[in-house]
Amino acid sequence: MPSKVMIYSTPTCPYCTRAKQFLKDRNIEFEDIDVSRDQAMAEEMVSKSGQMGVPVLDIDGEIIVGFDKERISRALGL
Repeated sequence: MPSKVMIYSTPTCPYCTRAKQFLKDRNIEFEDIDVSRDQAMAEEMVSKSGQMGVPVLDIDGEIIVGFDKERISRALGL
């Protein structure tokens, strides 16, 4: 299991909601970062992912753009 999972999201993004529910359903603890309220974290997300879309997941340093269940599952070792 990963030691650190972060999700960069916005409250109005439906794929962000799905990604967070995906993690919750698997009892994966994560840090939810609302980039619509935190400009510094939004810039960090762009720096990590090279783009401005959400969701962006950081799973122990592996960056996943979008709600890609297969990649997320692999990164989580599920």
